[in-house]
Amino acid sequence: MTAIVAIIGRPNVGKSTLFNRLVGKKLALVDDRPGVTRDRREGEASLGHLRFNVIDTAGLEEADKDSLLGRMRAQTETAIAQADVILFMIDARLGLTPMDQPFADLVRKSGKPVILLANKAEGKKGLDGIFESYALGLGDPVPFSAEHGEGTSDLLEALAPFVDVEPEEEEAFDESYGDKRWVDAPAAVGEEDEEYNDPNKPLRVTIIGRPNAGKSTLVNRMIGEERLLTGPEAGITRDTISVDYEWRGRPVKLFDTAGMRKRARIEEKLEKMSVQDALRAIRFAEVVVVLLDATIPFEKQDLTLVDFTEREGRTVVIGLNKWDLVADKNGLLAELKEKAKHLLAQVRGVPIVPLSGLAGEGIDRLMQAVFESYDVWNRRISTARINRWLEGVLSAHPPPAVAGRRIKIRYMTQAKARPPTFALFGNQLDHLPVSYTRYLVNNLREAFELPGTPIRLHTRGGENPYDKGKK
Repeated sequence: MTAIVAIIGRPNVGKSTLFNRLVGKKLALVDDRPGVTRDRREGEASLGHLRFNVIDTAGLEEADKDSLLGRMRAQTETAIAQADVILFMIDARLGLTPMDQPFADLVRKSGKPVILLANKAEGKKGLDGIFESYALGLGDPVPFSAEHGEGTSDLLEALAPFVDVEPEEEEAFDESYGDKRWVDAPAAVGEEDEEYNDPNKPLRVTIIGRPNAGKSTLVNRMIGEERLLTGPEAGITRDTISVDYEWRGRPVKLFDTAGMRKRARIEEKLEKMSVQDALRAIRFAEVVVVLLDATIPFEKQDLTLVDFTEREGRTVVIGLNKWDLVADKNGLLAELKEKAKHLLAQVRGVPIVPLSGLAGEGIDRLMQAVFESYDVWNRRISTARINRWLEGVLSAHPPPAVAGRRIKIRYMTQAKARPPTFALFGNQLDHLPVSYTRYLVNNLREAFELPGTPIRLHTRGGENPYDKGKK
């Protein structure tokens, strides 16, 4: 079983910087201000020949247990309980502070092996802090620099007794959304469809929405534990956190994201970083759940988030959270579905699922819609079926003439899936009006049952290779 290493310490001692170095990616947000990390983040780490799981935690601070800081501390204490070994990190430049000793006592009482890591020890400024750290009674400190990577061999030597060495093997497909191999992976075409539709691979579902829409509460209810920080305060979530989930035997990787406000309201650098993290999670998702507050649905920002998801080519499911607070449920649902037809024409037919993350209602319906949308996103249609449909559409409504010359559409084929992408061949297609292109897309969506998914239609000139009579 893979060892778990938890990184513990005061705010702003460099825990997230070390986490990013160990996992080999900039997954955790890093900033000069203290208290950036709130939720605990997990990742697969490597250090030399060692392989282990690492947990980044919020900075330890004394606070009332019901306050936000208190709930953050509870997350850190959970990480300590899960860990096989603890990296207790201090800032060597600042030396010991009054907070370090009680927290050192906390990790000592856990009974877990503790490695004292004196971070920011590069240069002469850290020497005094290194000597002071002996007073904690946690053994010899390991001088280290998470930012520059100095002291890596010493950290490896300290971890080696507690972490198993795994034999070298062919590297598996990395499921973290920042992986370049995922970016470069080809769209699902032909035989590649089987790889993407492998039922053993987790379906990547990103949950987005405005601040305080209830995203973290929903994820906690789905996985059955208080994994993510929640509370009445808006904007608690900062990092995009991934958690494993299973629905009816199908593996799912859920991504909880920071709430996204209108761009004009975002002024702080940290919030901009959180939003960029959420946008990356959308780009590498397969299904995106846009979570709306049912008491104030379809705000302008909600529509913007749906539009961004569609432009990124990801299939959309709309979740109406806090449905337990709605009085006229049937009336409101009918009204919102009618609004969606006009406000979200680019994803016409998008599933709209009422639910309550707090009460745990509607989660099964939501996941049913997620998997159905995923199947639509992967759907492929034979060229013969498409052209039989195209013949009828052109007969009912032929394209208009441009400057006295008739636009001639010869044939259409599906170029790829994820999202469904079609190529239209003919003459003068660069003059095809947008209204006619929209007419074709809407008919495609209805004829081949492609609700809610983005549809791409590209035009190309040239002769019809299926027309055997032409040379």
